[in-house]
Amino acid sequence: MKAIIVEDEYIAREELKYFIQNFSHIEVTNEFDDGIEALRFIQSNQTDAIFMDINIPSLDGVLLAKSISLFPKKPHIIFITAYKEHAVEAFEIEAFDYILKPYSESRIISMLQKLENQCLVAENNPVSPLPDPLSNKISLWKDDKIIVVNLDHIYYCAAKERITYVYTKNDVYSVNLGIAEFYETLLKNKFFRCHRSYIVNINKIAEIIPWFNNTYNLKLQDIDFEIPVSRSNMKAFKQLMHL
Repeated sequence: MKAIIVEDEYIAREELKYFIQNFSHIEVTNEFDDGIEALRFIQSNQTDAIFMDINIPSLDGVLLAKSISLFPKKPHIIFITAYKEHAVEAFEIEAFDYILKPYSESRIISMLQKLENQCLVAENNPVSPLPDPLSNKISLWKDDKIIVVNLDHIYYCAAKERITYVYTKNDVYSVNLGIAEFYETLLKNKFFRCHRSYIVNINKIAEIIPWFNNTYNLKLQDIDFEIPVSRSNMKAFKQLMHL
């Protein structure tokens, strides 16, 4: 298995190379400190994996990954970066992993093992590709980790300044997007923005309670919480719910 490293900090590049060489069978065939140079190499050379930072010269890591995602044979992309705000975008372009600096030794070793195992499965089953692991799922933050959450497990989302908090039955996650931006990433047949500060999972509504000024409160299944429907969203909500 062949890989390249795209990282403009020499010490970070050497540290990553040490872990790859000592805790995997992956061969590092080249190193780059510039996004354009890395893209030129990838266009004419086969590589199985790319370890890269996001903040690199000429062409940043996200734009580089988007260019690579158009290739007919796509290498695995592993972001290793200090910028957590790009995580959702990274998984939308199907990054294999997203590791925050400063990373732990166990986290890197675990990722390398997972990468080698997945490539081995793909080699042994060339006509039976693995199913898309992100189908009906979204990547969210919890305790400095990225957690892949099934959309069906989300009950509601609430805005607080530029962060949106996402609530399941037992957990709360976050995403570094305003609620309007985050709503655009969700399936509209599952979710409805009922208020400037709230998004609700339509399938989790248990009761629709008439409230002040001809509005509603929404009682949700399983949890003791009610979501308001603002007056400006009442017409759309009634049409959605056939009221």
